Amino acid sequence: MNESLKILFPIFFPIVMGLLLLCGQTPKRGRTMTLYTGCVLIITALSVLGLVTGPEVSFTLFYLTGRLPVYFHLDSMGKIFAAVVSVVWVLAGFFSFEYMKKGKEQKRFFGFYLMVYGILMALDFAGNLITFYIFYEMMTLLSMPLVLHERTKEAIMAGLKYLFYSFCGAYMVLFGLYFVYRYANTLTFTAKGVLDMTLVEGKEGLLLVAAFFMLLGFSVKAGMFPMHGWLPTAHPVAPAPASAALSGIIVKSGVLGIIRVAYYIFGADFLKGTWVQITLITLSLVTVFMGSMLAYLEKGLKKRLAYSTVSQVSYILFGLFLFDQTAMTGSVLHVVFHAFIKCCLFLCAGAIIYQTGKHNVDELRGIGKQMPVTMWCYTICSLALIGIPPASGFISKWYLCIGALHTKMPVISWLGPVILLVSALLTAGYLLPITINGFFPGADYDYAALEKKEPAKQMVIPILILAGLALILGIAPELLMNGFSAIAGQLI
Repeated sequence: MNESLKILFPIFFPIVMGLLLLCGQTPKRGRTMTLYTGCVLIITALSVLGLVTGPEVSFTLFYLTGRLPVYFHLDSMGKIFAAVVSVVWVLAGFFSFEYMKKGKEQKRFFGFYLMVYGILMALDFAGNLITFYIFYEMMTLLSMPLVLHERTKEAIMAGLKYLFYSFCGAYMVLFGLYFVYRYANTLTFTAKGVLDMTLVEGKEGLLLVAAFFMLLGFSVKAGMFPMHGWLPTAHPVAPAPASAALSGIIVKSGVLGIIRVAYYIFGADFLKGTWVQITLITLSLVTVFMGSMLAYLEKGLKKRLAYSTVSQVSYILFGLFLFDQTAMTGSVLHVVFHAFIKCCLFLCAGAIIYQTGKHNVDELRGIGKQMPVTMWCYTICSLALIGIPPASGFISKWYLCIGALHTKMPVISWLGPVILLVSALLTAGYLLPITINGFFPGADYDYAALEKKEPAKQMVIPILILAGLALILGIAPELLMNGFSAIAGQLI
């Protein structure tokens, strides 16, 4: 196969296989369907592995107009996101084989699950802004059925809310795209930006407005205040594997959009020191604190984790908007760490709900005695999310704080680390009590009625792998750190 054509396989193979599953050309239920889906996931992931470990490749699919090709290019940033997506998508997919046995319309779930995987690969492989935008919109449309899968009134309303917020954000991006097209040399992603400064001269104010709308638009998917409302509504109603994918991966598509616009279209130098930077940093810090506080007050397990995602993803945005090499390194590290950690936490929540039917935090007293393996994995990932060494979250948050101090920005350079610290304390406050009450239910707990409810191996193994990654990447962060720092240095 032509080297350039290889980039198309992990995009279109899962999309076509998902369509076949939806159209009824493959087995509808049982082991054969899960075998089919598992094979598609593994084959796609292996093809992605071959691409991310190889040289950069490019391919132009076709031209919309003379200046607007649908163009794919796998660069270093795209490789990071593609690898993370593949790990999470495969593990959450294998977890869902057992989890969805109690659910309805398995065929529909797995069909859309495969198609969204292909769309996410297209998003990560997009080589220019127009290609990214096309597949960004497609991702919204194809991931919405995962949100409203249960087809309850609550799920349908959550799906519509997800769609409404996503389209609002996409239209803000489209508004800015028109101006970028007019004042840029190209829409191809290029390190440090593509603006034609001879055309931009005298129009800086207009371009800053365009940049603000584009960055705010992509931040909708990332769950940043004030456009975060869809996230705590959509995540709890979706099946647990879909919640894990939404929280671990779909929100990162907004993060990737922000990286592409800020660092590959406008360039850090154009935005640094402007009102756009200050406003977005402020919004990200508000979101970090607000999300943590709402999670602390929330009693529903999955909704608590959803509010946690609102907070944690804005850690990433805060680092990106600082336009500092160290902070950006921390942000990209947190993209990876948060994806594995939060996917594991949502799968743990799904396993608890699947085995016990309990949805609220107050009902989980003694759950550690019933499901010790699941709860140990939950605890490891909770420590990682809080940022307690040697778990992985400590490294990324350390880099974010050091990067903020390094910028020497008035107020923000010290206020940012303070808010991150307060958020970490709140994170401990809403995650660790579940562990404490789960393993130490007290003397009045009815130990005689204790019943082991550990889920099947198909559910436990993905949870163990994700918890292991959350720990190993904290013990040996150099596996990622040096490469990420080099990428950040090329963009700042």
